[in-house]
Amino acid sequence: MKIKALMTGLLALTLSTAYAQQRKDAEYMKSEEYLTLRDSVHHAFNDGDSARFFHSVKSLQNYLLEQDDLHAYYTQRCNEIVFQLNRQRIIEAYKLAIQLSKELTEKQLDKEMYMAINMMGHIYRYSGNTDMAKKCFWDVIHRMEKEGYQESQPPIYMNLVNIMVDENPEEALKLIDKAAEIAGESSPERVFDIETRRALVYYRMGDMKRFQEGYKAYREGVEHGQNSVHGRTMEIYHLASEGKTDEAVKLAAETGDDPYETQADIYSKAGRWHEAYEALKLGYAESDSINSVILSSSMQDIQNELKVYEARQQTVRQRVYALAAIAALLALLVVALVYIVQSRRRHLREMRKAYDKMLESDQMKTSFIQNVSHEVRTPLNVISGYAQVMADPTLDTTPEERKRMADTIMHNTRMVTTMISEVLDMSDSESTTTLALVPLRCNDVLRKVVNEFLRDMLLKAEDVTFETTLSDDFTITSHQHMLQRIVTPLLDNAFKNDPEHHVTLRASKAGKRLVVEVEDKGKGVPAEEAEHIFERFVKLDTFKEGLGLGLTFSRTMARRLGGDVTLDTTYEGPGARFKVVI
Repeated sequence: MKIKALMTGLLALTLSTAYAQQRKDAEYMKSEEYLTLRDSVHHAFNDGDSARFFHSVKSLQNYLLEQDDLHAYYTQRCNEIVFQLNRQRIIEAYKLAIQLSKELTEKQLDKEMYMAINMMGHIYRYSGNTDMAKKCFWDVIHRMEKEGYQESQPPIYMNLVNIMVDENPEEALKLIDKAAEIAGESSPERVFDIETRRALVYYRMGDMKRFQEGYKAYREGVEHGQNSVHGRTMEIYHLASEGKTDEAVKLAAETGDDPYETQADIYSKAGRWHEAYEALKLGYAESDSINSVILSSSMQDIQNELKVYEARQQTVRQRVYALAAIAALLALLVVALVYIVQSRRRHLREMRKAYDKMLESDQMKTSFIQNVSHEVRTPLNVISGYAQVMADPTLDTTPEERKRMADTIMHNTRMVTTMISEVLDMSDSESTTTLALVPLRCNDVLRKVVNEFLRDMLLKAEDVTFETTLSDDFTITSHQHMLQRIVTPLLDNAFKNDPEHHVTLRASKAGKRLVVEVEDKGKGVPAEEAEHIFERFVKLDTFKEGLGLGLTFSRTMARRLGGDVTLDTTYEGPGARFKVVI
């Protein structure tokens, strides 16, 4: 933050020269006395030497008043405010800005009022109040347009860009276009720096193609002797865009200008989320430390003001209300600073939650890939092996053996197809698309489910028993395809777990609800696993075929139809009974 304020201060010094050179009576600026005073202020400002700076700037201000150059004089008053911001003395800066505004108002110097407003914009931005900062900077631009200060509008537009780049990068690019247009007409020396800033916005937006084009233009400009205050950042992001993440991070650490925020941005675009999180955490810790210093400084200033108030309250009664107003403003600033600290800590907690969620998502993805890879590999190997055997022209087999091998290939092909269908069905089951419900004859739908299951599994009719207490004209309003997709995985699950390969499908009703039960004679399911088996990728017997998605899918689809699928824990066995209620 100090470096940004310092850049603003140097800008103020530059503006002073630019404006004075427009004046017909600015010949004094060529004098040795002026140049000595100006350089003294410049060096003290850059060195951060408060004693030398305030002495030098007062001397320069007195000299400018003697020359009757009020514009240059008030520009130096602005430099005092910026210097206080550099020292993190926000209260002192605020008081100087209020004093400047009051003086300009009393002297009716409307043409110079934009200076005080501009300083208030920087103070608001320094305090985290970006809305008020934007309002001030727009006011400055309108006043400059009115007074004809066109050549100095680009830096104000760039102040707005620095605020807008994170919340609305598209709007930031429009502001850069305006700044570049004005600079091209009135101050061409600023165009290179503006275009360099544009390239950095492209990087923040993730538009690497236009960023690389901007970097190429920047390098060409450097080779022709041009320079930009954003040059160091351009080199950092160029390294990052080339995949040299560690080199970019190292260079960012050497800049001293928001290094942790830059490092976090580089890491996040490289997908290195843990390191991005750590960089953000360090950045917030440093920011909290700075805010603590600001708070401490502000509180000290408040105490000093109160001491002055107590010393003068008996003799200067009329100043009581003014001091009370100042105390209220200071209290508001303290509250604002406390709010900044708390909001940043809250943001850090949200980042931590997002990071934990990212890790959980990554673990789920890894588990899914491992599960699918393991389950698909076995049937594919079987298919490949039998296909090679059947393709051997020298193989002497009977028709029964060839049929057995073909059945095995078909069975394993169905396994692969079923796994892929389960994955696609799970994705489809989470869709929020509205379902088209129609009247269904339940017995007809369930008989169709049984017949298709027998055909796909190459089973005999007696392998699945269908029992119903429903009349053939019993109907419900539902979705036929979805109802089939609920029951089929239950039949498949029962068939896998029944050593005798015989399952029973029963249909009945409870009021206006359809009740479907699927029963097998396998090992059954422990009561404590009644809910666990409906979770994704859960298989009580890891040697069984499948991904462990069938029961999950059936329940999900049933609930979309307003029903449910449960394990009947009252069933005494042997085996297990699953119940569907629609």
